[in-house]
Amino acid sequence: MTLALATPVVGGLQTGMTTPSWTVVADTANTAVEKQWQVTALASGSAAGARFHSISDPATITFMRPSVLKTLSGLISGLTGLYGRVPSNMWTRILLVRKGVNIAANNVPRIMTIRVECDVPAGADSYDSPNVRMAASLAVGVLNQLSAGFGDTLVSGSI
Repeated sequence: MTLALATPVVGGLQTGMTTPSWTVVADTANTAVEKQWQVTALASGSAAGARFHSISDPATITFMRPSVLKTLSGLISGLTGLYGRVPSNMWTRILLVRKGVNIAANNVPRIMTIRVECDVPAGADSYDSPNVRMAASLAVGVLNQLSAGFGDTLVSGSI
């Protein structure tokens, strides 16, 4: 994987935070198809109440890819010359964010997770890569633009 997360990571705007920027350090991922970082400090801005990585109160960012990537080889129908069933490379948990959150006084933090998934039809990576990249750009842009609202929705349940 060619992902290289630079520190600090400029966070999206959130209600109650002013231009947060997070210090991250490389961590050891669970498998060879993952890359992971720990959030160790607030580099700049304000984020009242934010806690940083520890074993029992994690703050990690993990990128993953499928362990076996599917291709289009041998899938053309002899009768029609068209592709029939096209496999997808399901990028489950392409991004996993884990953060310890408190649920009540005198309780240990519980782990909250955010997962991002991508389902890319096999062959689109090489035949239509600009539009695969456009979809990724759009997804990130939407999450970035709606960052504060996304956080508010996770807290309030209101859309």
